[in-house]
This record gives sequence, C-alpha cells and structure tokens, in this order.
Amino acid sequence: MLRVFWDVAAGQSGEAGIYSGVLATHAVASVWRVCVGFLVGIALGIFLGLLMGLFLWAERALNLSIQVLRNIPITAWLPLAIIFFGLADRPAIFIIALGAFFPSVINTIHGVKGTDRIVVKAGLMMGMSQAQLMRLVVLPSALPAIFTGLRLSLGLSWMLVILAEMVAVRAGLGYLLLDANYAFRTDVVIAMMLNIGIAGYLSDRLLLLVRRSLLGWTRGVTIGG
Repeated sequence: MLRVFWDVAAGQSGEAGIYSGVLATHAVASVWRVCVGFLVGIALGIFLGLLMGLFLWAERALNLSIQVLRNIPITAWLPLAIIFFGLADRPAIFIIALGAFFPSVINTIHGVKGTDRIVVKAGLMMGMSQAQLMRLVVLPSALPAIFTGLRLSLGLSWMLVILAEMVAVRAGLGYLLLDANYAFRTDVVIAMMLNIGIAGYLSDRLLLLVRRSLLGWTRGVTIGG
C-alpha cells in the first residue's frame, strides 16, 4: 500500500499502473478550486457576518434566509449548480463557496456579538470613530471566532471539492478517486484518500500559522493561547 501511495505521487515503481505519477496534476486542480471557492465563500461570509453582528436591521433582513438555507444539504445544490453553471470548474467552485460561506458567517456573527460592551463604551469615551471601533475593538475581539469558522469552512471545502469533482470535472483528486474506484483499484482509492487527508491537514496548519500571527495577543491570556 505504501508503495502504491508513493508511486501515485512520484511515479517511479509503476505499482499504481496508469495512475503512476499523476498526483501532482490532479492535486493542483483541486487546490485551485478549493482556494477560489474557499476565498469567495469566506469573503462573503465575513462581510455579511460583520454586517449582521453590528446592525440589527441587517440581522432581521438576512437571518431567516441564512438559517433556512444552511440546513439544506450542500449535496442537494449540486444538480442546480450543474444546470446553472454547466460542467468544469464553475459548479465545483460554487459548491465549495456555498459550503465555506455558512460556517464563516455564523461564527463571524457570534464573534461580533461577543464583543464586550464595556470595551466598546470605553472606546467611545476615548473619542474613537465608528471605523476605529471596528478596526481596533470589534474586529480583534471577533477574530478568534472568525478563525474557528475559517477552519470549519476549510475542512468542508476539501470534502466538497471531492464531491464536486466526482460529477462535474475531468481532473482533480475527487475525479481520480472515482476513476480508480471504477477500475477496481482499491489500493489507489485508499492512497487518494490519504492524499486528500494530508492536503486538508497541511492547509489547516497553514491557516493556523496565519491565526497565530494575527492573534499573538492571546498568548498567555487564554488557555489555548
């Protein structure tokens, strides 16, 4: 199994047959889709989360729709994504963005609403403008919850890219996994599962590095810091 795992990546022994050395090409395709879909989803999620957390009118206008839509399984959107966007990258990116959106928006709202009122009042007493309050008080307070949402969104993005690639595209880790399954290459399927898990783990580690660089002030203050 380890020889197959290595051969899919390096293509030296031929143990994986026609799947020898194909990992890089398919991994690049999946990583690109995950990055684009993830960034689109979290950008919209954080923006709406900040809006809904700060303004009651925005929460009243959007909360019902978001709560209803987030309970619909993301897999149920796949047929509509193919109908509206066709095949290739666009339906896959849409599915990933949709999946990344909901954890980020919910956690951003939670983070904003968890901001200490006393700190906000202290900022106002010091003459801070609304923009300064957002940048210096609300956003730093909400960042731990926002990053929790980002980690959930990233993990979900990797799950959804595999689903989308099994249906809508002709390249990617999900496509490769399904093709190996049709060819009865269970060893290659398991190797691909491990590669997907490793890719998700590495991307999560990268996100944690960003988190540590932005949340250095939590060190020594919180249990997790």
